[in-house]
Amino acid sequence: MTLPFWKRKSLEEMTTEEWESLCDRCGLCCLHKVQYEDSDKVHFTCVSCKLLNTYSATCSDYENRFKYVDDCMKVTPELARNCTWLPTTCAYRRLAEGRDLPPWHHLITGSMESVHEADNSVRGYAICETAIDPEDLDDYIADYLARTDHDPDT
Repeated sequence: MTLPFWKRKSLEEMTTEEWESLCDRCGLCCLHKVQYEDSDKVHFTCVSCKLLNTYSATCSDYENRFKYVDDCMKVTPELARNCTWLPTTCAYRRLAEGRDLPPWHHLITGSMESVHEADNSVRGYAICETAIDPEDLDDYIADYLARTDHDPDT
């Protein structure tokens, strides 16, 4: 039996299609985060990027996101290995750390709904950044959205 690509290939060896398919469509990376100067801890908020569809947890203009969102970051193998703001459940981060995909990942289950069914997405939690005053972002800290308790390896 042939192993799936994410078990056979390094992150750098994956095709663009394989790499993109790793995204579990949780939307957690599209939430604004807060980090205070006196701490290394990154706090998740429930406030999403203006382009995030908060129901599907996907970008509404993925191909052009960098044109409209100045601080949008492309997840690369290097970023996955060194980024502390990606949730511990993120497939990119998990693979970069030598772990496997979570059991609810769509490449395991065959269903794009499984991330939502596992309550590991922004669906039902996120509000769009255009609905709040940016000065009030601290009022929307919602670390429960990082959901490390849903990560089977933590």
